Amino acid sequence: MASSAELLSQAQAELAAHCDAVEEAYEFMLAYAGQGMTTDSGSSKGTQVREFLAKAESALGALVTFTAGFGANSGSDLAPYTAFMQVIGQDATAARAAVALVLAQDAISSQLIDNLNASIHLRALLTDLFLVDEVLKAHK
Repeated sequence: MASSAELLSQAQAELAAHCDAVEEAYEFMLAYAGQGMTTDSGSSKGTQVREFLAKAESALGALVTFTAGFGANSGSDLAPYTAFMQVIGQDATAARAAVALVLAQDAISSQLIDNLNASIHLRALLTDLFLVDEVLKAHK
């Protein structure tokens, strides 16, 4: 069994990888939202927005899986971390559903992406990830 410090270090690395994919997609979507596009068809930016959304959806799925297994068979000293990982998992599930809904559309407009960016689910997840990253940095 790995020590608590080792588990937290591994968690930080795993979360950082998933966070990077979601944050990269979010940043691209901010730029896409400002372009006033009515559809993603026929443009390189449109192709890219679908690619970024697909990567984000995949990262969100991996994040849900990771958080579900975090802290299994660990001691009570990880209880606060395990509880917060559950929160991250719930927020990742909600954000993933929103991303999947957008990806399912025939046309992805700038307005649709702007609404996704404003989604409380996506924002809550990003805030969760930034919070836990700061907490886990203290354990290095």
